[in-house]
Amino acid sequence: MELFGTAGIRGDVVERVTPELALQVGRAAGQDGEEFVLGYDGRITSPALADALAAGLASAGIEVVRVGAVPTPTLAWASRGRRGVMITASHNPPHDNGIKLFVDGQEYDGEAERRISDRIDTGVAPTEWGRWGDTTAVEPLAEYRRAVAAYAGDYGSDPSDLTVAVDSGNGMSGVATPQVLRELGADVRAVEANVDGYFPARESKPTAETLSEFRSFVADTTVDIGIGHDGDSDRIVVVDSDGAVVHEDTILAILGEHYTRASAADDPVVVTTPNASGRVDERVSAAGGRVERVHLGALHEGIARVRADADEGTAVVFAGEPWKHIHPAFGGWIDGVVSAAVLTCLFASESLADRRAVVPERPYRKVSVDCPDAAKADAMETLTESLPATYPEASVSTEYGVRLSFDDGSWTLVRPSGTEPYVRVYAESDDVDTLVEGVVETVAEAVATQSEG
Repeated sequence: MELFGTAGIRGDVVERVTPELALQVGRAAGQDGEEFVLGYDGRITSPALADALAAGLASAGIEVVRVGAVPTPTLAWASRGRRGVMITASHNPPHDNGIKLFVDGQEYDGEAERRISDRIDTGVAPTEWGRWGDTTAVEPLAEYRRAVAAYAGDYGSDPSDLTVAVDSGNGMSGVATPQVLRELGADVRAVEANVDGYFPARESKPTAETLSEFRSFVADTTVDIGIGHDGDSDRIVVVDSDGAVVHEDTILAILGEHYTRASAADDPVVVTTPNASGRVDERVSAAGGRVERVHLGALHEGIARVRADADEGTAVVFAGEPWKHIHPAFGGWIDGVVSAAVLTCLFASESLADRRAVVPERPYRKVSVDCPDAAKADAMETLTESLPATYPEASVSTEYGVRLSFDDGSWTLVRPSGTEPYVRVYAESDDVDTLVEGVVETVAEAVATQSEG
């Protein structure tokens, strides 16, 4: 059974992520440990799914610690030293929901997820009746907020002179980010901070388009920075004082440089994904660190790989992909609340504009080329030869698609979509249109050849 995607299980609550499935996942996951913390987001369907999952865990003999409605990072924080389950579909529409599993603060890796799927396929019976687990309740949110504030306060200045607007979009960040920033001393303008599982204010995924009203609010008021979150608070989007969204790779570069400079390690490493800009490499390198890449949706696996291969003195100081960040010194999970707090303190010590000024922001484009799923593998095999032949001056990496890097800092990445019938083309260059035109032509030729065959 193909249950898990790049971020747990997600789907429509009537057709896919049903109470029956939640019960099965709970019983299957219950074979792995003795205690699970269980939380859920603000979606209308989340409490019922949490009840079903709790029943599955308890019938497997598990002690279930229920934490109620919390941001996903709070659940991850509470899962340290034990296992955890979060009912959430993150930025998906309100009719969707999902299940995300954690162990000691980190998301389940692919092997652990396959283990759950296999158990569900074969079936797991309840344990003997006298060994069913109990359920207790705790409230970790206040302690989590204090921990975030204490952590972020060590990485910048007192933001008491900073005005920060936070658009929670009716998601779970409404009970976390404004409170943390106020505890740090910032003047906070909370927007759509009431949790509402219908997401009436805007779509849950924060983008330049969905944040348009918020961006106008920031531009028209005396706000220094704006922060937008998704439904469960793992994502963050940053808006400047003019109401413009700051490119996600610029934020990665700022955070990567900051953590590299702050580290005492001899070999500080930033983990990111193949589609991340060369601006990340440039700023991390300038700070004395290096960048390692891992495929999308696998930051935790990339961190584990670096640590497994590490020499003494090597440390992963930061990991991030577009709008999703892991702060290893705080914890091994994606945490938009920590990102909001750390960035607020950093911009209090040196403004967003000044930090951004040293980041090379070349034009960036992303293009999708139609490609039938059956032709993807052969097309990519062809492109491992045809793209380097078209651009012999570029250095080539084929670990996660085909990535070409040029001496002037330009780069392009070609990779198959994991969910749609496309081959994705990413490019960044001072002459990005010319680069994209040439790469897309080469990709289209490869796809046509395989489709015809």
